[in-house]
Amino acid sequence: VSRCADPDAPPADVAENVLPILLEATPNGVLGDYFRSIPQARDADVLALYSTVIAKLPLGDGGSGSAVQHIMEALFQCTLEMIVGNFEDFPDIRLQFFQLLRSINQHSFGSLFSVPPEQQKLVVDSVAWAIRHTERNIAETGLDILYELLQNVERHPQMAQEFYRGFLLELIKEVFHVMTDRLHKNGFKMHSTLLRHMIHVVEMGQVTTPLFDLSAATPGMTNQAFLREHITGLLVSAFPHLTKAQVVLFVSGTKSQDPIHGHQGLFDVNMDLPTFKQLLRDFLVQIKEFAAEDNQDLYYEETQQTREQQLTSEHARRQAVPGILNPYEVPDDMADL
Repeated sequence: VSRCADPDAPPADVAENVLPILLEATPNGVLGDYFRSIPQARDADVLALYSTVIAKLPLGDGGSGSAVQHIMEALFQCTLEMIVGNFEDFPDIRLQFFQLLRSINQHSFGSLFSVPPEQQKLVVDSVAWAIRHTERNIAETGLDILYELLQNVERHPQMAQEFYRGFLLELIKEVFHVMTDRLHKNGFKMHSTLLRHMIHVVEMGQVTTPLFDLSAATPGMTNQAFLREHITGLLVSAFPHLTKAQVVLFVSGTKSQDPIHGHQGLFDVNMDLPTFKQLLRDFLVQIKEFAAEDNQDLYYEETQQTREQQLTSEHARRQAVPGILNPYEVPDDMADL
């Protein structure tokens, strides 16, 4: 399956011949055997196989999407039950499980949300579990899946509002949870990107379905005002040593109209990502969770850019002096010919 390609092995022909076997609904089929097996007997290669099937073979969001649903029904819940008890058991299984989820999200997104609501929740819970993981590669995969998921949701307005109503608040809570956890400092760049995306999509009015209970809301409540209150409440509850005024300043910004000193906090849609990241860094130091630690991971991207600029400048300086560069450092003028 992984090597199928035109002209010798067209994916459509491979799918026609291989899929009936791989989707066979019998106890002795691949899916049936995996589903029936005890956890210790399940093989991570099965998950890897179906990740490749979804990525390489023509399984669209239309009729073939039912094939992905069939795969999810057989593999998803039984695998998730194996790995949610802790962060250590079945390391190969858990890594391939999240790769399978990413493959579905990338290549058959419609299938994720054409399943019953309880299975949709299982998908989102799986992503949340991944980003909480203490294994760095799994946590990073989870963050990538979530960002790709949010981008896909934006591109599918017919399902976007239902997704936002059901999952947006919980996902914002999960990202705040890992961002303020010292064990996840290395994911700060993606935490910042995700929070900015989710908050700004509300602030810019792209979420039209109410995120709050209409029957309990005050008259005139909007999603923008509700999310400000919701995030403020989350942070005040999580960090009781901060005053509400400190949290409100972080979330909603200052009242000043001065473009230099005033800002709208997390909801400032004119704030670029580097400035947004600095706002988050200042808050992390303020809550004292990170105050006494080495916080270089929070500046990883900026540090890499500075290092690359220094290397480029040093190379240019040495190149200007004839004979100082080693032969292998000299650009080959014939390379482009």
